[in-house]
Amino acid sequence: MASGTRPLAVVACLFTAVQLLLVVPGSGIGWDEAVYASQVSPYVPAAFFSAPRARGITFLAAPAAALSQDPIALRVWFALLSGGALFGSFRVWLTILRPAVVVTAAGLFASLWITLLYGSQAMPNLWVAYGAVVAVACFLLPPSRRTHTGLAAALALVALMRPSDAFWLALPLAAAALAARTPVRLLPLAAGVGLGALPWVVEAYLRYGGLAARLHRAGEIQGGFSGQFAFGAQLRAMSGRTLCRPCSDVAWGRPELALWWFALPVAVAAGIAVARGRRRPLVLATAAAVSVSVPYLFLIGYAAPRFLLPAYALLALPAAQALVHATRTWPRPAAAALAVALAGHLAVQYAVLHRAADRYRDVRTAYARTAAELQRHGVRPPCTVSGHEAVRVAYALGCSSRQVGGHDGSIDADGLRAMACGRPVVLLMSGGAPPPAFARAWRPHGLSPLPGTRSLHAYLPLACADPGDRGDPALIRQDEP
Repeated sequence: MASGTRPLAVVACLFTAVQLLLVVPGSGIGWDEAVYASQVSPYVPAAFFSAPRARGITFLAAPAAALSQDPIALRVWFALLSGGALFGSFRVWLTILRPAVVVTAAGLFASLWITLLYGSQAMPNLWVAYGAVVAVACFLLPPSRRTHTGLAAALALVALMRPSDAFWLALPLAAAALAARTPVRLLPLAAGVGLGALPWVVEAYLRYGGLAARLHRAGEIQGGFSGQFAFGAQLRAMSGRTLCRPCSDVAWGRPELALWWFALPVAVAAGIAVARGRRRPLVLATAAAVSVSVPYLFLIGYAAPRFLLPAYALLALPAAQALVHATRTWPRPAAAALAVALAGHLAVQYAVLHRAADRYRDVRTAYARTAAELQRHGVRPPCTVSGHEAVRVAYALGCSSRQVGGHDGSIDADGLRAMACGRPVVLLMSGGAPPPAFARAWRPHGLSPLPGTRSLHAYLPLACADPGDRGDPALIRQDEP
């Protein structure tokens, strides 16, 4: 057994245990999760799958989604899976860096509220992080069939989850291969990215009219890929917001919650400086972290903390090098001060995690209540939900979700009204907004408000609709809690 394996296993077990104790109980499902889980669930019709999404996470979610519609089944499954993946991904580094550094890096990454919150969620970003950690390690290990296979497999996992992230991860690795005059490394890089992205590319031709069309549509949905500066948005999201879009009007009320964000580059630089004979692995890990961060810091105008999980996983390695060096070389008073600072950091992470997890518990309660209220109005499977938060409400009911217009537009007004002839159909409107023209004659019912709304109304057709009023529907936003 490699040195450091047992302490690393302890870190992975603690990571899983914290999720199961603090995050999983009573947790509701996120909007993106409902989209992903519905693709493989036998209990819920598949929600609209938009152009930017990749199906990698649906494959991981399939075993739990096949067993139950309850989000807790997904949570437990992913908590166990993510703990094992934390152990497996950082274990590859035990032959590259000192065991104490690797174990500390895994602990630093696992202690972030973002990692703990998304460890039990059916979301792709943490799995991109694990793939990135393995890919960089396999690239650094001596060339062999085994390391080439590992490199290709890790990049394929990243591309399967998020093809664009695989591209940005492969860039610094390809540059390093050319700089070291080892072009043989380019083959597993290209093979991994190509194989992992293949399902996304095939689907582009089957559903979107080609790769260029899908890329264009994905850019539209994400607000366009252009020179933008999202550092401020990411800082505002550090208070526990899972999505900050738009973020310009969000007050930065708790700057102390983002202090670790400013300390991280200092620790990374210090770790590289003191690494001596192990500087190259840390430099490459840092370069890969910077590269995978580029689209989320410079090309989009909004923020979600999970976007930077791959960067945090890689930057944990040089940061851990700095911490281990400090504890071994600094005088005891200085080392004690560092320990106090780390304890404060952990306290901040716990406080943010607690708030974020509470919001997901509120989500579960609210959507269960909304589903029960709609059931009392006769909305039962097979049924269709449209409008505000249709995806999550439909998931709770076991209905399909269809939108008239917007990024997820999958049906027109006449189609939605015609659908009401064969099944219950409901249109949800929030904040007192009037229904679109096609639903103005529908019967309104007041519902308990969902999180983030002042009011919520359900509009139900009075009878089979005939083509009458036409009008453009209101454009409904759907955000994570």
